[in-house]
Amino acid sequence: MNHARWKTLRERKLAEGYTEPDDVIEARREIRLSMALAKAVHDRRTELGLTQADLAERAGLSQAKISRIEGSDTVPTLPLLAKLADALDATLNIALDVDDTHVSFVSHRTDAA
Repeated sequence: MNHARWKTLRERKLAEGYTEPDDVIEARREIRLSMALAKAVHDRRTELGLTQADLAERAGLSQAKISRIEGSDTVPTLPLLAKLADALDATLNIALDVDDTHVSFVSHRTDAA
């Protein structure tokens, strides 16, 4: 079954009153959070013109660790998040709500030009 067909089937079940088990709902929430962080790291890194190896060197991590973070394969600890924010010369903002998550890096520098 392809993704589009699976999604349609899931949406139809939900519309008919089907509710997913709590563990599935929690797993989806964790995946969304991990993916939001991965996207924020990738976007900020590319905004700075850095490779994964460059970011890894700045943060004192391995390139493989950066790859796992950007691939949503790992959930970093708070100290690691602090290293990433410092290496990306930005403040890390994470807003968590039941149905919504926002993750962003805000540059420490502003262009005065």
